[in-house]
Amino acid sequence: MATTHSVDSSEIAYERHGDGQPLLCLHGGMAPRQYWRPVLPHFREYAPVIPQRPGFGTCLDNMAETSAEGVLDREAQYVRTLVDAVDGEPVLFGHSFGALTAIEAATEAAVDAVIAYEPAVLPEGYRQQADLADRMATLVDDGEREEAVKRYIEQVLHPDGIDEFDAWLSEWPVWPDCVELAEEVVRMNRAVEQYRLPETLDVESPVLVLTGTNGPEFLRESARDVHEALPHSRLVEFDGVSHSGPGEAPDRIAAAADAFLQR
Repeated sequence: MATTHSVDSSEIAYERHGDGQPLLCLHGGMAPRQYWRPVLPHFREYAPVIPQRPGFGTCLDNMAETSAEGVLDREAQYVRTLVDAVDGEPVLFGHSFGALTAIEAATEAAVDAVIAYEPAVLPEGYRQQADLADRMATLVDDGEREEAVKRYIEQVLHPDGIDEFDAWLSEWPVWPDCVELAEEVVRMNRAVEQYRLPETLDVESPVLVLTGTNGPEFLRESARDVHEALPHSRLVEFDGVSHSGPGEAPDRIAAAADAFLQR
């Protein structure tokens, strides 16, 4: 693992694969290295960079002090630090909260392009009734960490339900490692519930916004809203793909991304 340091001297660890243009892969609420494994073989022309996101395996002295209000700023800052650390102008490839982070980071970082799969933005009507963070926090406080993460998976990743859920979990590459991330996922969800999409996102780089028909309808709606708020963006929807698009259909996602980047 290579390392760099942020402006507050916190250590940021990351993996780099290949020798092409840097492709910074920013994950959402699950374990980073495991999540991107299916994606890597489909981006051989690039150099995927997989950071260990703050709170997801790194030891930051100020981690416990980061409030929900400060989580997105913290995330965007560490991405900007990585942008400065790699050679050339990278592409930011974010999934879910990582997609929102990529867009926020690109407002102040020199990047070649952004790929954002279903940014974690809640439409206004949905956000007003969102309570996933509270429900997860209650379970964590009661010592039910696995159940807390299961609520996240059920609501965000597979809202239509999964047959034989526990059997599916046993085959899921990031389970049970992601259970250790429960508190950080709660903070992340609070940040999402508080975030309000501005009318215009100040991103000069071109952005590819991706979504799938089998994920939560509110995330498909938010993908369209984000697309409309960006000055230079393209929206692509994948039929039959869920919120886990990059890991579920990496060949289709990579083909769309490569076509966009070769514009």
